[in-house]
Amino acid sequence: MPFCTQCGNQVSNADMYCPRCGCLQPDADPRVNRRTSVADGIDDRTWSTLCYVPTLGWLASVFVLAAARFQGSRQARFHAFQGLYLFVAALILDWGVDPLFGPLFGLSGRFPFNPAKLFHLALFGIGIFMMIKTYTGHHLRLPVFGELADKSLADHR
Repeated sequence: MPFCTQCGNQVSNADMYCPRCGCLQPDADPRVNRRTSVADGIDDRTWSTLCYVPTLGWLASVFVLAAARFQGSRQARFHAFQGLYLFVAALILDWGVDPLFGPLFGLSGRFPFNPAKLFHLALFGIGIFMMIKTYTGHHLRLPVFGELADKSLADHR
């Protein structure tokens, strides 16, 4: 098997570009049948951004973590883990905190709103903020979620 001319990563004869660094491979055989998908046409930064889409970002996160294409991309995998942890926090609020404390705050005259909904709205805003930051090329680590994502990256090497 050949190796990338720029980073030395092992590539197949069919790879026009290195899956790790993206360098054009001059020795690629154009006659080899390449399997392409719609997902291959989307760059890593866009996939990282999609991991933060509120409510649906977990689908992109799972794809990034499962696809062989992203095994060497630490940044894309970091955003996938961080996006998953944001989604899990929203699930905990929706399925755990809201059913327990929602009726308590809904019946009380002092709290006309449910604080769990306020936290859920904050997580939604964080997701939108992270989409903007990630798409513009900033690598932002959220306080708790970033640490969890770093730990997950270290565990899955």
